[in-house]
This record gives sequence, C-alpha cells and structure tokens, in this order.
Amino acid sequence: MEKKIEFFSKGVKIRGVLNMPEGTGPHPLLVMAGGWCYVKEIVMPTYAEELAAIGCASLRFDYRGLGDSDGEPRQHLDPWGQIEDYRNALSFVASLPGIDKERLGVWGISYSGGHGLILAAIDPRVKCAVCNIPVIDGYESMRLVHGYGLGRFAALTKLIADDREKRARGESGGFIPHNSSDPNTEICTWPFTTSYAYFSNASKTFAPNYQGRSTIESTEMLMQYSVYDYLKRIYFTPVQMLIVEGDEHTPWDLQVNAYNQIGSVRKELAVMTKATHIGMYAKLDFQVRAAKRNAEFVKKYLINQE
Repeated sequence: MEKKIEFFSKGVKIRGVLNMPEGTGPHPLLVMAGGWCYVKEIVMPTYAEELAAIGCASLRFDYRGLGDSDGEPRQHLDPWGQIEDYRNALSFVASLPGIDKERLGVWGISYSGGHGLILAAIDPRVKCAVCNIPVIDGYESMRLVHGYGLGRFAALTKLIADDREKRARGESGGFIPHNSSDPNTEICTWPFTTSYAYFSNASKTFAPNYQGRSTIESTEMLMQYSVYDYLKRIYFTPVQMLIVEGDEHTPWDLQVNAYNQIGSVRKELAVMTKATHIGMYAKLDFQVRAAKRNAEFVKKYLINQE
C-alpha cells in the first residue's frame, strides 16, 4: 500500500511516498532518494516494490528544491542538504505506526549512493545501507568522465569559476544542463548522450517533474564531494555496494577502491555484468535484477538482522 506523505527538513516541506508491505508490522524501513536531478518517480518504485515483497517498508522522497518538495533555489543540489533531508526523513519514519524504529536503513543510487555511504558512517540509526552505482569522489569523477585532451574539463572548471565571480558580485548564479545530446559542444555536468536520451524520455512520460538542469554551484559542490574520509567509520553497519562492471559514468575503479576501505565485515560487493549505468534506469530487467539483489541483502541484515 502506498500513500503520499509530508515532513519538514530544516523548515522546508518535503514530499514523498510511503510504501507499506502487507501485515501489521512493525516493519523495517529503508529511506530512498535519487541521484543527480532525480525525482522520486525515477527507478525507485521498482526497488520499493521488491522491498515490499520481502516485508520491508520504504519512503522515497524528493529533496528540497526538486520535484514535489518545497525549497529555494530550485534545482540546487547541495549534497549536505540532501544528506540532511535523509536524516530528517529517518526522524519522520521513526515516529510512524507500524514501523520498527530499530530497523531503519537507507538506499541510494548514483549521487545518493555516495550519500548512503556517508549516512552509514555518521548516523547510528542507519542499520543497513544499500548503495547502488555510487558517486565516490566528485572531482575525480568529473576529471575522468570529461577527459583530458578534449577541452571539456577545462571548460567546465572555467564555467564554475566564472559563476562564482558572478555570485560574488551579487548577481544570480547560472544553470548547467544535467546532460546533453552533444557534450562536445554543450557544457554539461554528466557528458553522456545515453543519459540525455533516457532522462529526456523520462521527463516526457513517467517523470514530468524532472528538470534536466542544476545550478552551476551544484556542480562546484559535486567537485568538492568525496566519501573517502567516512569509509573508515563504517566498522559495523551492513553495507551493500552494487556496481556495474566497467561503469564509466560513475567510474567503477573508484567504487572498488572505496569498497575495499569499508571496515565492516558485514559488507557485500554486488557486481552487475552485461549492464551499463544508464541501463540500470532504462531497462526494467536490469532494475529488477538489481532490486532483487538489494532485497536479498536487506532481508539478511535488516529483516533477519544476521
């Protein structure tokens, strides 16, 4: 059963969807949020369905400034603001009838997959973290995906520096596309035509609240973002990192390196073969395969608490 919910995060009204499995409970619950510019209609319903099938509730929500949630400026992606929204979602669900506040966890994908790793390190209420194709280090990711020799990375860093100067003069900051049909001629944050095709279709069909841009400052914040300092703090919390073999979108070599730095013995590296980063969104069978692997981990460590 699903129903719309509202809660507050730093005084801003956040809106989401609560999915409750059958039975009286109390049920464990995963808090879910999306990646770069995502809204709650993107891939999360598939994962929520698989979680409900094993008896786990979920709450998926739009961050402040995105989708159905309030908050200004719109399309501003502050990673620590997003992590704060996760933490306030945990506080909200802990008070709900039918939810076991001692069995709460977090789920994330791409940018929020990185948030999941940080949350596992800093919030003791997180008893399980599922981190799919996570962003590990924003600067290294941008350097790798834009590449040297093409001029794209230099153009991106100049755009960010120029925008900072504008804001320092009291002018409004600008926006940058999430992706592009031609990233060699249009500066964007994630320069993949497959990403552009998927999200363009999503905005026209099942995710009309998706907007394919962010503030330029958001990309500056991404380039200051890294999970590495937090991994050593995860020494007990169960963590599943699900990655795509050969992922170039969120580079998988960074993910494997990060996984090896997690101290918890309750950890799992789940590798999706014959899949791609965007395939994890665009192809339902990939979504279902990943969701079932997530559900197996959640059943073991959050439901049965092995």
